[in-house]
Amino acid sequence: MSPALRQRLLFSLLMSAAMSFLMTAWVSWLNLGLRPDFIPRWLRAFVSAWPAAFATVLLLAPPTHRLTQTLLHRFAPSAGAQPAHNTKGASS
Repeated sequence: MSPALRQRLLFSLLMSAAMSFLMTAWVSWLNLGLRPDFIPRWLRAFVSAWPAAFATVLLLAPPTHRLTQTLLHRFAPSAGAQPAHNTKGASS
């Protein structure tokens, strides 16, 4: 497995986990409130949502990244041309 593919898979796994974890918690809380069985219901929703989120991130991250680059180049040519600088003054 190439390093680029390994990075893409790990990024997709971590991003989908974080988003699923937070979004299922939020939506479960909005729909259920803080009931005694909130955590088991939330975790069930998370386990159900994570595979779909993983597939979505895996498929949509590359075109979204390309769209981001296109928009940056179109509306702020200098913003997309160079990597972001560290604004905290620490050297890399």
